[in-house]
Amino acid sequence: MFNKILVANRGEIALRIIRACKELGVRTVAVYSEADANSLHVRFADEEVCIGPGSVSESYLDAKRVIAAAEVTNADAIHPGYGFLAENADFAEVCQSCDIVFIGPSPEVISLLGDKSMAKRTMQSAGIPTIPGSDGIVDSYEKAVEVAKDVGYPIMVKASAGGGGRGMRLVNSPDELKQSFETARAEANAAFGSPEVYIEKLVPNPRHVEIQIMADNFGNVIHMGERDCTVQRRHQKLIEESPSPIITEQLRRKMGQAAVMGAKAAGYKGAGTFEFLVDPEGNFYFMEANTRIQVEHTVTEMVTGIDMVRLQIELAAGEKMPYAQSDIKFTGHAIECRINAEDTDKNFGPRPGKITTFHVPGGLGVRVDTHAYAGYEMPPFYDSLIAKLITWGKDRGEALVRMRRALDEFIVEGVPTPINLYKSIFEDPIFIFGNYDTGYVEKSLAGKKTEKPAKNKEVS
Repeated sequence: MFNKILVANRGEIALRIIRACKELGVRTVAVYSEADANSLHVRFADEEVCIGPGSVSESYLDAKRVIAAAEVTNADAIHPGYGFLAENADFAEVCQSCDIVFIGPSPEVISLLGDKSMAKRTMQSAGIPTIPGSDGIVDSYEKAVEVAKDVGYPIMVKASAGGGGRGMRLVNSPDELKQSFETARAEANAAFGSPEVYIEKLVPNPRHVEIQIMADNFGNVIHMGERDCTVQRRHQKLIEESPSPIITEQLRRKMGQAAVMGAKAAGYKGAGTFEFLVDPEGNFYFMEANTRIQVEHTVTEMVTGIDMVRLQIELAAGEKMPYAQSDIKFTGHAIECRINAEDTDKNFGPRPGKITTFHVPGGLGVRVDTHAYAGYEMPPFYDSLIAKLITWGKDRGEALVRMRRALDEFIVEGVPTPINLYKSIFEDPIFIFGNYDTGYVEKSLAGKKTEKPAKNKEVS
């Protein structure tokens, strides 16, 4: 096991990693920007190093400063969390050259799966269904016209090097193609430093379902079930749950086996997620792989009882996978919603500022992962996530009841949050009965974002 791990992140995920390390008896180093001097991850780490001003380019994204902090504190491993340097193959390679363990897959695997077109070809070679579309990068408008004509409209133009909705455009007809293609390329270049895009056929009315995998250094790979991430806005996840309301046991086995096959084909090691679109007929298609721990790993932990971050660290330290696939059991149902400092009435725009009042819910089956507190100043430089609220129940109905109760108890003042929106969603029959797709927020809740939710109803 490692002696000391540097946590190359901030916020709730940095605190989450520190907690796992404490249980393993591993010392921790928190790096922080000047804007994060009062963050809880700095307080609870064993050591801390300021690595620069608030700007991410001069702090959390500055690989040289992070490596220097690891060397000066004699850390033998770096945990990147998610975001920032977590999926940066160059950073993982620098860690290797400095004899520091990068807690994640190899640089080669990060590069392979981080390139969406290369990842798609790898999955195709492993026999995993993929969305019909271009065979690799589409580097000109003329080629885009040919691909679109071949696969048929509507189509999606997507950034090859990124995700999260950036560099992504829906094209419904030939008249929209030129502008959408050029806009997607420009946005991809601005967000990810590469203008490369590819094209896929639009899957109508899909569900977004991902499979969590874990792999050790000895070729053992298991999956830990699925998470339904269908409730989104602008391709950013709002609500995640496990198990998915639409996945049958047979489909779960097929998708789990596909994710394991994909991980083995890529030579994967560590924690990872394989994301799929599922159409109304139950057909599933590989979208992308995320080579890191996910924000929503918490719901998997709640239904499996396994500390995923601890397991991720143990596997990175060279330990053998302690579970066979048959050991992974799923108990109950878990739901997570993200509490962000953002204004739902103004297109979910981030609203950093000082949190004047902060009260988190509790009780049986309620978990809150957060780095915030009353008096905490949300910096303007980073993601707007304040907290993750997770509830567990013996079934989906009980998890929903607990989520409603927990949201009623959750008090955040000083910055706007989507708490009222979530109250509306969890009262909506469309959500309760699971009859929704990735367009749910826009199609079903337009104009309802500030409505006061009705009183709780029975969940069937």
